[in-house]
Amino acid sequence: MRAAMIQMDMELGNPELNFARAEQLVRQTAHLNPDVITLPETWNVGFFPRENLKELADRDAKRTKEVFSRLAKELNVNIIAGSVANLREDGGIYNTACVFDRRGELAAQYDKVHLFSPSGEHEYFKHGSGPCNFELDGVPCSLVICYDIRFPELIRSEMLAGSKVQFVVAQWPDTRQLHWDTLNRARAIESQSFLCCTNSVGSAGNTKCGGHSAVYGPMGECLVLGGEGEQILMADMDIGAVDGVRDSINVYRDRLPEAYRL
Repeated sequence: MRAAMIQMDMELGNPELNFARAEQLVRQTAHLNPDVITLPETWNVGFFPRENLKELADRDAKRTKEVFSRLAKELNVNIIAGSVANLREDGGIYNTACVFDRRGELAAQYDKVHLFSPSGEHEYFKHGSGPCNFELDGVPCSLVICYDIRFPELIRSEMLAGSKVQFVVAQWPDTRQLHWDTLNRARAIESQSFLCCTNSVGSAGNTKCGGHSAVYGPMGECLVLGGEGEQILMADMDIGAVDGVRDSINVYRDRLPEAYRL
């Protein structure tokens, strides 16, 4: 599976510009013949405009679904359309990721479970309620958003459901770059899976996103690592390697769930 990560810059509170830029970058990336293209977290509005978030949010992710379903089918590529601020009919705003297969079908939809309370995200968004597993080209995959990566219980639940590729979409700040790099590598090692993490760049107010999008292999090896500017990153993942690693150090067989108090 060839993954292409769009380490996108965006403008806070400007969905028109951001949708146009995202489509341009997806079309540009498709020329590299990836199997899956990924975008970062809340790229439609940035993270996140507090004063008018409800007015700027994508209603029921309708625009996101229309644009990226069309692109996935036209370009014959799987698309993990990052996440968007998504206003539902119940009036709640969710941090929602949508996944589209090559036919343009919605393969998965995931609402961010863990909201970043230090920035007040929980005061503006509603929590998701469960993990996200899906298949792309027959490969078992899973998805989390940004702060979720600090909660290994969620990742492990997705791995126990069969995932071999973990996708992470984020707006992670450069002030905690060490945490971003270390946590993503650790999740790949402990899950014995590929981990494909797509971060954004640029600034939103006083917060600067750190880039460093990456793909890690099931032994923790780094296959590609981004810098601090907008760029497209590519990596080939040999999915068969996951079974080899899990056979050689079988942590799934050796787990003792009855001993854990979770």
